[in-house]
Amino acid sequence: MNEDTSGIPRPEEQPGHRVTITDDAEVSTYLEIAKQKAGVKPVPTDTLAPGAERDAVVIIDLGSQYSMLIARRVREHNVFCEVVSHETPWEKVAPLHPKGVILSGGPAGAYEADAPMAPEWVFKRGLPVLGICYGMHVMVRMLGGRVMPGDIREYGLATLHLSQDSSLFEYLPFSLPVWMSHGDLVAELPPGFSVLAYTGNTPVAAITDGNRLFGLQFHPEVVHTPDGRTILKNFLNNVCGCEGNWTASHFISESMGKIKEQVGDGKVICALSGGVDSAVAASLIHQAVGDRLTCIFVNNGLMRRKEPERTLEAFHKNLKMNVVYVNAVDRFLGQLKGVIDPEKKRHIVGEVFIRIFEEEAAKIGKVDLLAQGTVYPDVVESTSPDRKAAARIKSHHNVGGLPARMSLKLLEPLRSLFKDEVRQVGLALGLPEDVVWRQPFPGPGLSVRIIGEVTAERLEILKGADWIVMDEIRKAGLYRELWQSFAVLTGVQSVGVMGDYRTYGYLVAVRAVTSEDAMTADWAKLPYELLGQISNRIVNEVPQVNRVAYDISSKPPATIEWE
Repeated sequence: MNEDTSGIPRPEEQPGHRVTITDDAEVSTYLEIAKQKAGVKPVPTDTLAPGAERDAVVIIDLGSQYSMLIARRVREHNVFCEVVSHETPWEKVAPLHPKGVILSGGPAGAYEADAPMAPEWVFKRGLPVLGICYGMHVMVRMLGGRVMPGDIREYGLATLHLSQDSSLFEYLPFSLPVWMSHGDLVAELPPGFSVLAYTGNTPVAAITDGNRLFGLQFHPEVVHTPDGRTILKNFLNNVCGCEGNWTASHFISESMGKIKEQVGDGKVICALSGGVDSAVAASLIHQAVGDRLTCIFVNNGLMRRKEPERTLEAFHKNLKMNVVYVNAVDRFLGQLKGVIDPEKKRHIVGEVFIRIFEEEAAKIGKVDLLAQGTVYPDVVESTSPDRKAAARIKSHHNVGGLPARMSLKLLEPLRSLFKDEVRQVGLALGLPEDVVWRQPFPGPGLSVRIIGEVTAERLEILKGADWIVMDEIRKAGLYRELWQSFAVLTGVQSVGVMGDYRTYGYLVAVRAVTSEDAMTADWAKLPYELLGQISNRIVNEVPQVNRVAYDISSKPPATIEWE
């Protein structure tokens, strides 16, 4: 096992490791000064000159849960990238005109007979290549070196020591902290390669052919490698020659062109949920095809209190779109009756949604496409067919929960974006801030925040508790600081005492997390006074609840949602 994806805990501070640059702002300033001295002119990041091509790199997904995290780090430097399967032929990649390739990590061992390898074109096209962890092992094996299981499994923080100068480590100290997660090692280098760096337990921690091929045993994409962003920036700028000219505005212009091409003369219906993803997708499509888009808002009864009313007002009045309202509360609750398994809940919600959209589309006339606000964390956790080497975490109702047979084709313009990127696009489109900054909400709604069967009574209990959580979080001014905050109605009931009487009520769990992209998350250290106020209000205002607990689990090993 090369890459361990069971969890990445936050390391303690390591005083004395960093000897130069102290934060991202200083890194950026230092790099700009160095560029000015070298005579490199800054590239505007708001627009591209007419006809200019944006820089691009390709990320080969070898099964890592963090492939899209690599993509996110690349895009932070305004370089466009796409994550593709390790089986993707050059013909599908060529239109991107890539300036480089990054090989992701993965759970396999490169010495295994059936281990996924990079496409042969990766090393035949003369492009710069960066292999990360398992990606480095693939590079070594394919170019004539040897990889083998190590005697010591290296997991966690390590100190990297550079053994020679390199453009990949420019502006960095000769010793720096990095994050390791591997059990294999490079036993023999390919011809023409040399060692760039080592750690106490890994004699071959970074390699190069001295020109365009580089391999790293550690993970520069995770926040636990403090200089990881600089290393990736050096690869993009120094090795690949990227200038960083891709932005949210450029994504919008490219996406609208693709949307127009895909839609043609057809019509589109868009599934509105009230969240930022569907709002941005709808706005993007609306700007591209205008009135040929009809938005459908389905009230499934699984939304937060007052959310259907707020959603309709935001989209109909503020965004000036055609919106069809469908009350399907009874239909969803009927289908969910007696269902306990969370995966079944997700699939049922997805199935009913699609059938309703097909019915509404038939009323509109000939409709060709169903638009959804699917984003990449939905895709990676559901393990869509284009990620054969990865493990499924859970299905999402709009990805893994979709029925096999659909009369509508899917239009998902945000499928490759992270939530923070979606928000950037939303702001660039001019969406209201209260829409853009809405906390993520699961597609299956409150059905996966009720442990056990979903009933009308249990929904009302959860809506009451959740309303209090959100109200107190907003009053405390923490709404935007938190990635998500919500209540969960557990299947547990416990004995309590209220007014000298015995009670037997529900246990409600409160969940609040901080995150950058939902791929990893830390539980939020909320003030005790705030937690106390939330608990007091819930047990006093929601009669069926007599106990409140706070969830202090991070992701991984837990997920953000309970189901």
